[in-house]
Amino acid sequence: MTETIINEIETGNILSKSNLPVCEYSVNPYVGCTHACKYCYASFMKRFTGHTEQWGTFLDVKHWKEIKNPEKYKGKELFIGSVTDPYNPQEEKYRRTRALLEQLKGSGAKLSIATKSDLILRDLDLIKTFPNARVSWSINTLDENFRADMDNAVSIERRLAAMKAFYLAGVRTTCFISPIFPGITDIKAIIRRAMSQCNLIWLENLNLRGGYKNVIMEYIQEKYAQLLPLYHEIYDCKNRSYWTMLDKELKAYAAEIGLDYVTNDDSMTRDFNAPPVIVNYFYHEQIKKSARKDNGSHAGTARS
Repeated sequence: MTETIINEIETGNILSKSNLPVCEYSVNPYVGCTHACKYCYASFMKRFTGHTEQWGTFLDVKHWKEIKNPEKYKGKELFIGSVTDPYNPQEEKYRRTRALLEQLKGSGAKLSIATKSDLILRDLDLIKTFPNARVSWSINTLDENFRADMDNAVSIERRLAAMKAFYLAGVRTTCFISPIFPGITDIKAIIRRAMSQCNLIWLENLNLRGGYKNVIMEYIQEKYAQLLPLYHEIYDCKNRSYWTMLDKELKAYAAEIGLDYVTNDDSMTRDFNAPPVIVNYFYHEQIKKSARKDNGSHAGTARS
């Protein structure tokens, strides 16, 4: 196993204005991520940080001056973990995400936290103090062998157990089914497994670009050779028919099990104990246009 290169760095304001439609500020207590997901879109960050190391092999631990006047973030949407996992294994030692939450406690800021870890259970009591807090776990398979091929994060069962603990504690939770691997991700099985312990189920397809496209295509050729023609059609020929078909199939399945299937996230306004809503965020415009027609008043506001 490659040794992780860890540096501690000083940084300015830890909260950055964001263009993401899900938040007003993005917060990343680390640069890089040691979960080393093979499909990680955040690997593009190396262009801006000067890192030449392979993505997943380095981590910069941020230190910042204590947040002044945290109450100015009252009512603001803060997304923690847009380009890192704030609960990577090193968080247990460095506690930078914990420090961030402690500095913001009582501010009235609204938190959304994205992770693949159950280390977040350490901070459950603290996260509960924030209004409208929400935590999402990325789960794109129930097959631990495939999971282990794709990332170094904790097992799917540990993620699901953490999700359940937060849900039972009254914190809104999201099952983030992403990225959906064509022919591999069993979306319906994941929905059935998670629907009793989450408020939102978010669907996002695998989008191959940049340096990791070759990594994934080579993996498919090696482990799922029978799927290679499908991946060639989707990612080389830009054929969108698979996603169109899957969209229709999942919409029908949602109706069958009694869940709303929409293109915008209104889960925060629903009763906590209501069944989860399924939000489809496949990136291509054809499906989004179709979904707008089907859903009438629903407008696509999901993040990219």
